[in-house]
Amino acid sequence: MKLVPLGDKIVLKQLEAEETTKSGIVLPGQAKEKPQEAEVIAVGPGGIIDGKEVKMQVKEGDKVIYSKYAGTEVELEGEEYIIVKQNDILAIVE
Repeated sequence: MKLVPLGDKIVLKQLEAEETTKSGIVLPGQAKEKPQEAEVIAVGPGGIIDGKEVKMQVKEGDKVIYSKYAGTEVELEGEEYIIVKQNDILAIVE
């Protein structure tokens, strides 16, 4: 199965949270904060959204930073994904 986003939606796969802090403290499962960095898995076609033309600025494989409380989490075949609008993407990590 494959997720195909519509309009200005983007499917992201969240990168793994750090297991240890920079100072070497090992974090238990619930203490780990979800990272806001993710990899772009699929990109919608863009087009006319709410009367405005939307050109997609990210592509599959890009690493991005997105808004902390953005998107909808979905699970497909045991993998977790987040579907966000392009407006929720803050930056591309190069």
